[in-house]
Amino acid sequence: MNGSRWLVLGLILATSGCAPAQRPARPSRPKPAEPAPAVEPKAAVIEEAALQAPQRLLTTLGAISIEGVSFDSRSHRLRVLDQAKGPASTWQNSSQAGASINGLAAINAGFFTPEGAPLGLLASGGTFSGTWNGGSSLGSALWYRDVHGRCGIVRREVLGVAAARRLPDLLQAGPLLVESGKAVAKLEATKISARSFLLWDGGTRWLMARSAPCSLAQLADALASSSPAGWPGKSALNLDGGRSSELWISSSVQGGPSFVRPIWNNPVRNYLVLCPARP
Repeated sequence: MNGSRWLVLGLILATSGCAPAQRPARPSRPKPAEPAPAVEPKAAVIEEAALQAPQRLLTTLGAISIEGVSFDSRSHRLRVLDQAKGPASTWQNSSQAGASINGLAAINAGFFTPEGAPLGLLASGGTFSGTWNGGSSLGSALWYRDVHGRCGIVRREVLGVAAARRLPDLLQAGPLLVESGKAVAKLEATKISARSFLLWDGGTRWLMARSAPCSLAQLADALASSSPAGWPGKSALNLDGGRSSELWISSSVQGGPSFVRPIWNNPVRNYLVLCPARP
């Protein structure tokens, strides 16, 4: 019996060694998600630099030569500088006005009366001067900047005086040269003079420029039928021109510096100055 017991015990141990107990399967762990590819710092820097780089533009549209500065209002914006005591009471020209606030470029802005008062409503950093021009073509539209930094060009009938008085920077001028991408009809076609103007793509791209002598109708047709800054213009606003028309571009602007102001030019009441949107 003792031998049989040892034989049975040996068989049990041998069987146990050949068929070990099955362990419960461990649940499979999910594969870690691949990390999102990092943005290349170099590419980000290039994109930001391109956004913040106003450029001097010098071109010819038909027979009209144009010089100006193209910029993006997400990185650079216009400011209105006004002289409360009248033309040349603070700055003699656009160069002095622009440099006074470390601007990158400056151009003469709105019309003014023989007495030196703004011909239309004007707002400079929330300070208003002039009165609403409800009848003249020289006040038929407005350039504005709202409290959020958004800029645009709009007809005076669309904006209205009540809304205009809530804007920190505002310039009433005219006439519109281009509207909805088309040249405005029935513009003056015989008077030849230097022109200052703003061209806008309806989004964030702008051109602030001065043209060689031409009529309003000629300039409107030229701007509507071409893309002087490389993009189609939706709206263009005529600023004061003739002997008021001048343009200063600093050496900080790609392609600058430049200063166009004939010796026979008149001093003006106010300016539009291009500055970085952020300090």
